[in-house]
Amino acid sequence: MTNRIALGLGLLIAAALAVDAGLNGAQATLFLARKLLDLVEWMAFWR
Repeated sequence: MTNRIALGLGLLIAAALAVDAGLNGAQATLFLARKLLDLVEWMAFWR
């Protein structure tokens, strides 16, 4: 991955988080964080 691609992806993620915070009160980000936590706990169970 080149620096240009990494920077583009970083800016895209930052923009998506900013749009979510502005339009939705960061509810989508919170939902995804909770689902990620559930996934981590589920993977720890199988370890």
